[in-house]
Amino acid sequence: MGARREAREALAAVGLRPRKRWGQHFLCDPSVARRIVDTAELGPGSVVLEIGPGLGALTETLAARAGRLYLVEIDPGLATRLAELHANNPRVRVVEGDVLALPLAEMVTVVANLPYNVATPVLFRLLDLRARFPRAVVMLQREVAARLAARAGSAEYGVTSVLVQAFAEVRVAFGVSRRSFLPRPDVDSAVVDIRWSVRPRAEVGDVELFRDVVRAAFGQRRKMLRNALAALAARRGLAAEAVFARAAIAPTARAETLDLGAFARLARAFA
Repeated sequence: MGARREAREALAAVGLRPRKRWGQHFLCDPSVARRIVDTAELGPGSVVLEIGPGLGALTETLAARAGRLYLVEIDPGLATRLAELHANNPRVRVVEGDVLALPLAEMVTVVANLPYNVATPVLFRLLDLRARFPRAVVMLQREVAARLAARAGSAEYGVTSVLVQAFAEVRVAFGVSRRSFLPRPDVDSAVVDIRWSVRPRAEVGDVELFRDVVRAAFGQRRKMLRNALAALAARRGLAAEAVFARAAIAPTARAETLDLGAFARLARAFA
């Protein structure tokens, strides 16, 4: 309760309130913050990017352990507050702006409590820039975390699972109760540890085609693949049955039963 009261007082001191438009739910549990930073395994040579630091629940611990720390905050009032708090620390730089629009150039570890409303777009931006961000330890809505780490055949397995796991090892590190935030969200959260690979973890062939195949396969979830992928095959001038034969995949299979290797074969068969 003390941390929640301190968060309210910190917001009141600068005349701010949590903003729904930015999905602001401020972490108020110091033990959770420590576990997140511990999971990231930082050292004096680490360069870290914290996305949406908010009131700085993670920031103090990150600043103490990392060699350099970049804080990207979209809320102008919070960005100003963070800049003032860390004005005397040359290893901390505050950047006001939208992380989805910023030119991110340096290779860093991402550590963040991601706002729910932008978590998936941020993850896919990190995927596209994975050569610069080899590791991300981020807190997400529990259902999103489950989808990221899901395996074929599970209820959570879908487009996000396949597209992210094609370039990353994903581990759910631990769960976080909704009681750890101000304001309290309607869902629980989880911290995931994502280790990106520059090259695909399976032979997917053309990456854009691979993504098209995965999205089309899940576009009509629970339908047989020959129906879900018929339009894509027609657009590419291919006979669908021949595609499935080349991939050694039954046309009666469903997307949720295919693992990463099977999707990679299917994408190559469409090439």
